[in-house]
Amino acid sequence: MSNTIQTLSARGQSIWCDNISRQMLDAGELRRLIDLGVCGVTSNPTIFMKAITGSTAYDERFSALLAQGLDMMALYEGLVLPDIADAADQLRPVYDRTEGLDGYVSLEVNPKLAHDTAGTLAEARRLSKELNRPNILIKVPATDEGMPAVETLIAEGINVNVTLIFGIDAYEQVMHAYLNGLRRLRTNGGDLSKAASVASFFISRVDTLVDKLLDEKAAEGKNVKELYGLAAVANAKLAYARFEQVFDAAGEFGDLAADGARIQRPLWASTSTKNPNYPDTKYVDDLVGPHTVNTVPPATIEAALDHGATVDVIRDNVDGESRVIDRLAELGIAIKTVTDQLRTEGVAAFVRSFDELLEDLGRKRDELGAAR
Repeated sequence: MSNTIQTLSARGQSIWCDNISRQMLDAGELRRLIDLGVCGVTSNPTIFMKAITGSTAYDERFSALLAQGLDMMALYEGLVLPDIADAADQLRPVYDRTEGLDGYVSLEVNPKLAHDTAGTLAEARRLSKELNRPNILIKVPATDEGMPAVETLIAEGINVNVTLIFGIDAYEQVMHAYLNGLRRLRTNGGDLSKAASVASFFISRVDTLVDKLLDEKAAEGKNVKELYGLAAVANAKLAYARFEQVFDAAGEFGDLAADGARIQRPLWASTSTKNPNYPDTKYVDDLVGPHTVNTVPPATIEAALDHGATVDVIRDNVDGESRVIDRLAELGIAIKTVTDQLRTEGVAAFVRSFDELLEDLGRKRDELGAAR
């Protein structure tokens, strides 16, 4: 009998795990998840901060790196890149079995490069070369400076996970950066069938901010009760509708598809439920649909296995979702303003996590150095 994850896979939605750590790799937890049907892994600076600073699992490797006299960035990569490589190796059979559809591990470029196109390109190229595995996705944020980097990396045959997408306008740019990159790759004689990309569309944070804004409207005496918890899914469903238009083989994607190109799947990110009043599988159940990925933290994976839904709903009530966005606008809550703010805050949050991680590594370096 199929479990929830396997049923979703059969219906065209891949479940990836939004977590990675040395403990997870060494204890066989990733292999257990793969056996359950999980078929990819995503990471970010916050995940690595928690993994490295929250245990002693990295201490031995850290001491060995410290003895080499490496600088802080080299120490960081010496801890992180082996985890990415090992996870990619464990997922390689999935990559081979699905012919490159799944089996990927995502690694983010330094978040401080979010507004530096040249810096992003240089780091993405270096990381891709160093890891040297076909099932690595380099994460590039969907900033204005990130878009030309995405296009160029795809044109060079480097697989990309475009991250921190909140708004449909930004998503539109992401999709066309991918298409333009494919066209350049084809002009350069590259194999379009080997190019892979996902577009990470963030979910729960939209509800978190919109619900806060609704609280303010309620305090003004406005009747907003029926709008709580609706904005994020509405935004995502409208993005999916646009995805289907752009990647329709009868439209602008047609000539690329004929030459073997893959679609750039939407990836639902930030899908743990932040509001305890909402179901713990809300952002899994409400976003089931074909040609998508949902990257889910471990606790939500377990919840989905226990009581998650598997009904294809991504195309349901799209007109109603538009009315949700319109109703918010009537209240003075413009979804573009919300998503622009969230993108800015998202970049800043990853930079903070990265800085905190480097600070913690500095303290650990001093502690281990003093003990030697």
